[in-house]
Amino acid sequence: MRTVLMPLMLSGAKMLDKHCPRCGSPLFEKDGRVFCPICEHRKKQRQAEMRGVEERLLEKLNELANSLPDEIDELEKHLRAMEKIIELLEKYRKLEGGG
Repeated sequence: MRTVLMPLMLSGAKMLDKHCPRCGSPLFEKDGRVFCPICEHRKKQRQAEMRGVEERLLEKLNELANSLPDEIDELEKHLRAMEKIIELLEKYRKLEGGG
């Protein structure tokens, strides 16, 4: 927690006498905006993790698209896998608030 709070204080953010209802951390104010640095930090970490998952899914989708087999049964398996990956990507984007 200290590694998140100290840079804020050094940057001129003001620690308030109110606490975050979610995590209990002190709230800060900077440039007229009140925020919880801990919840914001966790949110950024989750978003970065989700982007990593999304990147891996896109890589797999491209890999499958570039290696479509000629045999019909194998092609159907590839297409079903690609369909599932696309569904997962859509779900991740909704979780991120991006669509």
